[in-house]
Amino acid sequence: MDIEKIDLNLLRIFDAIIRTRNITMAGELVGLSQPAVSFALNKLRKLTSDQLFVRTTNGMEPTPRAVAMSAPIRHVLEVVHREVFLQEAFDPAESKKIFTLSLSDIGEMVFLPKLMKQLNLLAPNVTLRSVSMPPEKLEIAMETGEVDLAVGYFPDIVKTNFYQQHLFTHSFACLIRADHPVIKKKLTLRQFLDAKHILVRAEGRSQEILERYLIEKHIERKIGLVIPHFMSIPYLLAESEMVATIPLSCARVFAQSNNCRVVALPFESPTFDLKQYWHVRYHRDGANQWLRNIFHDTFLVGLD
Repeated sequence: MDIEKIDLNLLRIFDAIIRTRNITMAGELVGLSQPAVSFALNKLRKLTSDQLFVRTTNGMEPTPRAVAMSAPIRHVLEVVHREVFLQEAFDPAESKKIFTLSLSDIGEMVFLPKLMKQLNLLAPNVTLRSVSMPPEKLEIAMETGEVDLAVGYFPDIVKTNFYQQHLFTHSFACLIRADHPVIKKKLTLRQFLDAKHILVRAEGRSQEILERYLIEKHIERKIGLVIPHFMSIPYLLAESEMVATIPLSCARVFAQSNNCRVVALPFESPTFDLKQYWHVRYHRDGANQWLRNIFHDTFLVGLD
């Protein structure tokens, strides 16, 4: 028998006939007319060189060859249904999956604590892995499945084979030492212009929004220090009278655990959208869908 001539539908029809012992009922089972089932049965007879089913007073009785074929054919159909077409539901409570996220250092500090709290409750055996990479490498990593989600501000991910979902809109604030000798509860524009500032040139792109905004508004700061990371800011401020203008969520986190405090900008803050991004290949993947829902539900109202 030439295996290339086997149509999966022929196996479905064979299984339906042996279950019902009736051509018409087999057709109803697979959604075909009686002539179509008869035509398919004739094709099977030619392929196997056997009658397969013989009409009797009790219905279509299988030949010994058909009886021998029935169990393997049913097994093949079950495997195809289960392994190919039936997507196994993701069970977070039992899963030991390792999820990989693309986050900046500020993203790790802001997102991960809340997210880990949720995962400890809902998926205690799941592991999170955080990575940071340039946009061109990130797109490839998401396409191959090396990275499950990118979360934050990623304006370079614009290709049509990526999905994105808005989480919340964010703004900027100023961080200063708690006992700043000049700046009290409110930061004035004069104080902002007179102070020396810490400028962060980090991998995250959100600071670019601030810099463009200041240029558009003709607001020129005195830069006292340029650094590549956010994490050292609280320690630098503790020993100086400088000001750091950073995303509001980051400023609030620093103020909770360091000798710093948050003050509002003396002008309207620029804003930017924080989103989550994923590749179209994993749009219907159960595990990826679950992780996206966790992010969306956890950060739907922002980071207040």
